[in-house]
Amino acid sequence: MKKLIFTGCTALLLLLGWRCSDSFLDKQPLSLDENALANKKGVNAILVGAYSLLDGIGAGGSYEQTASNWSFGSIRGGEAHKGADPSSQPDINNIERYESNPTDNYYLGKWRTLYDGIVRANNTLKVLRKVTDMSEAEKINVAAQARFLRAFYHFEAKKLWNRVPYLDDNVTELNPKVPNDHDIWPEIMNDLQFAMDNLPETQDAVGRVNKWVATAYLAKAYMYQSNYTAAKPLIEAVLTNGQNSRGVKYRLNDCFHDNFNPATKNSPEAILEAQTSVNDGANGGNGNQGDALNYPYTGGPGKCCGTFQPSQDLVNAYKTDVNGLPMMGTYNLEDVKNDEGIPSDQPFTPYTGALDPRLDWTVGRRGIPYLDWGPHPGAAWIRNQAYAGPYSPKKNVYYQEQQGKFTDASSPTAVANNVKLLRLAEVILWAAECEAAIGDPDKARLYVNQLRSRARNGCVVQLPDGTPAANYNVDIYKEAWTSRSAAMQAVRFENKLELAMEGHRFFDLVRWGIADTALNTYLAKVSVKRVYLKGAVFTKGVDEYYPIPQTEIQNSYLNGQATLQQNPGYK
Repeated sequence: MKKLIFTGCTALLLLLGWRCSDSFLDKQPLSLDENALANKKGVNAILVGAYSLLDGIGAGGSYEQTASNWSFGSIRGGEAHKGADPSSQPDINNIERYESNPTDNYYLGKWRTLYDGIVRANNTLKVLRKVTDMSEAEKINVAAQARFLRAFYHFEAKKLWNRVPYLDDNVTELNPKVPNDHDIWPEIMNDLQFAMDNLPETQDAVGRVNKWVATAYLAKAYMYQSNYTAAKPLIEAVLTNGQNSRGVKYRLNDCFHDNFNPATKNSPEAILEAQTSVNDGANGGNGNQGDALNYPYTGGPGKCCGTFQPSQDLVNAYKTDVNGLPMMGTYNLEDVKNDEGIPSDQPFTPYTGALDPRLDWTVGRRGIPYLDWGPHPGAAWIRNQAYAGPYSPKKNVYYQEQQGKFTDASSPTAVANNVKLLRLAEVILWAAECEAAIGDPDKARLYVNQLRSRARNGCVVQLPDGTPAANYNVDIYKEAWTSRSAAMQAVRFENKLELAMEGHRFFDLVRWGIADTALNTYLAKVSVKRVYLKGAVFTKGVDEYYPIPQTEIQNSYLNGQATLQQNPGYK
């Protein structure tokens, strides 16, 4: 049992009346016995049920719904390929080629997971009104948590589809026939504002949101609307006074990789993480199921499945010049040396040029230690090099010595590695972005340098003899920034390096308004080697958002008319 949050269908079934199904897409929540649950214990159980979908995995759900957004955000954003084999996961093929189909199950699964979370938050609020054995302060705390969760799930839906319906607490059904005929930002902002104003600074469990989580997400919502003026003071408040639910002040971890190590989850850098646990009687159901496919193929950790392979474009971005600075304009002119086409039993010498050390905490590449699993062997761990390249993901992977403690006995891919939804580094990047846009460009430099200082002074991947595994050379920006446009370019590039493979890239490109330029430039180069991407084109005005699931449109008919309207460019 977790400290707070259950992610599998083992949790709260009898109490809440939810049932498991072999197919999540067929699952419907049963009616709640509101009178039986109208007490402190009952309403908190419903709230836990709403929290349980923060990882994106509902009862019987799978990786397409995961909150890590590795397909919707990272693959779509050009920092990774689907991987595996050409015939596997056809929905991701469509995502990567910008050929999304409203009938693809990935969109239906994601939609229903998010709206299930919204319904659970609404059920909490509905039942809370009948509770008599709680103090007013306790009720406000629960209401603020529920409204934050409702905002979070709506925010995720807004990121993916833009035109989505908002369900208030009068709606407790998954298919309520509510139209998507207006922009729901005001409703999301109202919920986040209420949460910020009413949540306490500390909570009684590590997984519960507090005032500072809500403040950070309110700032994030403003960032997505390019309202830097409103976002900036909120961001500065988080950086100055923010603390986690245990009362520990937010700070950057000394070691970049501590953000992704299961042993250091819920670190001082973590602002919001979806909680996970293993060996708790749930047969792995409470582990991080959403990233279960994202391990090296056959060998090493997970022993499955060879998907989510970092792109050459991403790897190239970590090259540095003689001053230890990014090569923003030229990074992609020449590839970092890789072992594509070289069997694992043949000699290979890794790239000897200068690199940002964050590369080797983010990407598995041949000859470089893969945590404590030994050197990455190259082709032996890659399902199909010719198809999707020579690299493996790394941020979601556990150490060999952690097997049995952070992995479930039922499966090596059921791991107690929390889903990282928001960490302090991203907030620092927002602060830099605000300064570049409306403030002091040189202050943006100082914010960016916080992350570069950590990369320079923190832990690097080492060989067994303790020497660095590659030619690492990263440094801070020393010359003052005076140009807003140059500052913004540097901030956005740092965003790419710091947050790689964390599901943010595509959504950031869209909110910056540069997705078409950036992704079509990427496609022109990458399609030379990744031939399955030949002919792929990002269409401005269409591909910024995904198609609304056709099944949901069909289910929305009322009096002969669909209440949900499809996004532009999709049929």
